[in-house]
Amino acid sequence: ATIADFRKWRKSLNLSPGELVGFFPTMGALHAGHLDLAKAAKSKCKAVVSSIFVNPAQFAPHEDFGSYPRQQEADLKKLESEGVDLVFLPTKEMMYPEGFDTYVESEVGGGRNEGAVRPHFFKGVATVCCKLFNIVHPDCVFFGQKDAQQCVVIEHLLRDLNMDIELVVVPTHREDDGLAMSSRNAYLSEGERKRAGLIFKALSAAKEMVEEKKERSAKSVADATSKVLEQDTGFEVQYVQVLHRSTLLAVEQLEPGQEVLVAVAAKLGNTRLIDNFILKSPQ
Repeated sequence: ATIADFRKWRKSLNLSPGELVGFFPTMGALHAGHLDLAKAAKSKCKAVVSSIFVNPAQFAPHEDFGSYPRQQEADLKKLESEGVDLVFLPTKEMMYPEGFDTYVESEVGGGRNEGAVRPHFFKGVATVCCKLFNIVHPDCVFFGQKDAQQCVVIEHLLRDLNMDIELVVVPTHREDDGLAMSSRNAYLSEGERKRAGLIFKALSAAKEMVEEKKERSAKSVADATSKVLEQDTGFEVQYVQVLHRSTLLAVEQLEPGQEVLVAVAAKLGNTRLIDNFILKSPQ
């Protein structure tokens, strides 16, 4: 199906006032976290659209674009079982035709944390999401809290470009040991998978520091988080940061009642893992 075919379907919906179209973009290799997005969209919206597109613009040449897990047939069955009405399956040629030279860039993610480790990433995400939103015309879009920094970029994209779209952030779906569900978890060896839950323990240490011990120093919170990760020398920590929730700038002192994002990125073997908690400093 072409973009024109999709737009024809979109116009044919004939929704009544107040009936909404929900959309959640994916790169496929769907897991329970993605299906939580589908459930959230179904509960709020009359029509639900998803997309599967492994977006080359958000991968650097040395990253895993070629090896990223692809299982389209299984993914489509999962989305159908969740009652998703339509799945848009664009090709690279449809999204980035010859001569394509317009990109969207948000300063909020740039040059620090995820934007420092993967400098191309947020530009690729913002561009593809802007294109998908223009094709789908959703009223609401659904993203997972696991990708918290990405959610902030989308929030700024919608706000700054005056898109009449509501962002709904859905809680992170976790394995029994707390590991955040991710398509890239498939890269973990059996031994690595048993150790990967340490990231959740590290974030839980940050939660205890902030919410129970009432620690106000962001450095102390980050140090406590890092200390847990250092228990396993197999983890190559890329960053542990305490960030302002809506600007992604580093926080030095937590103010009473302030919400902060504690974000972690680390490699275990060849697998890159990211996770975060949103914590509220007590009054």
